[in-house]
Amino acid sequence: MDLPSASSQGGDEFVGSKRVIKKVELVRVITEVLYSLGYDTVGKSLERESGIHLHVERVHLLIEQIIAGKWDESLATVRDIGKSVDKISLLILKYKFSELISEGELERALKTLQKEISPLSNSDEIVREASSLIIFPPQNLLGQEPNPRSRTEVLKELRKLFPPEVMVPDKRLVDLFEQAIEFQKGACKYHNSFVREVSLITNHQCGRYEVPSITLEKLYGLWSQIKLLRFSHDGEYLAAVSPTDPYVNIWKVEAIDSLKWKGDLFDRQAPVTNITWSPDNTQLLTCSSHEAVRRWSLPSCGCLHTYKKKGVGMVSCEWAPDGQSIFTGVNDDSIVMWNLEGRELRCWRWNKTTMVADMAITGDGREVITTCNQDRILLFNWKWGTSRFITEKGSIIVSFCLSEDSKYLLLSLLNQELHLWCIEKVPLQLVKVYKGHRPPSYSVRACFGGPRQVLIVSGSVDSQVYIWDRETEELIGTLAGHTRTVNCVSWNPVDPYMLASGSDDNTIRIWGNKNGDEEFRPNYATRILRGF
Repeated sequence: MDLPSASSQGGDEFVGSKRVIKKVELVRVITEVLYSLGYDTVGKSLERESGIHLHVERVHLLIEQIIAGKWDESLATVRDIGKSVDKISLLILKYKFSELISEGELERALKTLQKEISPLSNSDEIVREASSLIIFPPQNLLGQEPNPRSRTEVLKELRKLFPPEVMVPDKRLVDLFEQAIEFQKGACKYHNSFVREVSLITNHQCGRYEVPSITLEKLYGLWSQIKLLRFSHDGEYLAAVSPTDPYVNIWKVEAIDSLKWKGDLFDRQAPVTNITWSPDNTQLLTCSSHEAVRRWSLPSCGCLHTYKKKGVGMVSCEWAPDGQSIFTGVNDDSIVMWNLEGRELRCWRWNKTTMVADMAITGDGREVITTCNQDRILLFNWKWGTSRFITEKGSIIVSFCLSEDSKYLLLSLLNQELHLWCIEKVPLQLVKVYKGHRPPSYSVRACFGGPRQVLIVSGSVDSQVYIWDRETEELIGTLAGHTRTVNCVSWNPVDPYMLASGSDDNTIRIWGNKNGDEEFRPNYATRILRGF
């Protein structure tokens, strides 16, 4: 049987200048949220004064019958309504059966199972569960009075099964408000805060000050160009690498505009080409070009262990997410897994990595990601021995960066583009392309930035730092200050207003904005007490 249409309750009137919101639907979602907030008297008053009811008469009747535990009558009403009859009947019968079991009415429960539940489609799983309750009824349920709260749960489930025109989804108006807020935040060009109170009264718009825009500090004293920067996961330390320098320099973030040099890690064998922080930020892995990987302790800056294989050299390294093992890329095209004490646990050979490579491990620890050719990325599931590939035909991959949630991979290409790939789904998908930075280079790196990594950042040969909105691909800012190529960038993972960049001008610049919202900055005053 067809239900009365919305227009029969209040006509086809529209609200708003764009004439897209029907008055009837607006009143219904307002009424629903009033009831959900506990304002029953106001909700009933709105229904009475507007003449627009939250539910049609038969749905009201169904709700009353379920609350009263009149299961048979409610089934008849469902058939009368004529929407999703089998699914809703199965839901009601499931609760009817549960109450009969709890009341000790095993014969009636068995009859309900055989005569009413079993004939319905998609009832096999419920029949299996119910049969076990007949044979072995839980003693803690027998003899209990019907629970009104369980009947309320039926109503919550009904909202998911009935079409929206029959029953307004739970808290629909709140969902619409949240969607509107997220849309405004997504459309906000400079949105860069972890948590920000957003008003329903005014439109949301951040100012330019939300994104780092001025140099707060310049770090000097390195021997040559800066090729790699890494903030620790807790944002307390910054490590820097130069291509001809055997040192890894480390600074401690002590204030918004103050980084204090704390020491260096000295590798006598060869210049360091890769660094990665341990999950607990107390250790650092360094990879020397075609030589060895070393594990260092902080704050002592002492070498804890050296990982090497006779006759071959290491080209990349990364920690397992649990911090109990490490992975290294080897220049014989293999990947090796080690325990912390240096025992080789596993080795996978043949075209697993290139002579010089980045490396990343997904958050679940299952996939090792590395470059296996100049235009190809390997995603290797070492637990199952399976491989997936990203191929950039006609483009050379300079470097890559894995997102914190392990769902996306950002590739820096020699053709002056950054490509964002979704690696969560099959097949792998190219979802965003970022353009605008200047001539190609084999050394320029990019990274994710901002809270929830909503920004994309890259260095550039024209001595500037480029910042894009991750979702819209819009270039939202360039930072000028360096005098030569900017090779690398690193965004402080806990301070949305702190960005570091390293350049061929032998300096590191710390970018920020002193006008940024202090509410979302770390408490540096307490962090400095935990220094070296």
